[in-house]
Amino acid sequence: MSVLKVIEILGNSKVSFEDAVQNVINEAAKSVKNIKSVYVVDMQVTVNNNKIKEYRVNTKVTFGIID
Repeated sequence: MSVLKVIEILGNSKVSFEDAVQNVINEAAKSVKNIKSVYVVDMQVTVNNNKIKEYRVNTKVTFGIID
């Protein structure tokens, strides 16, 4: 039987949504092993002078619990 755990992580990037998600994975991997998937719950941008300043993602990271 496989047991998985889910944590919620917010990420950001000045480049793209994809980069923001990769930043979430990179940071999570520093303390969480066996990452299985990342579910993007919400996406937002901040705007300055009518241009996108920052991309933000709210994610749920799923990982397996190691015995």
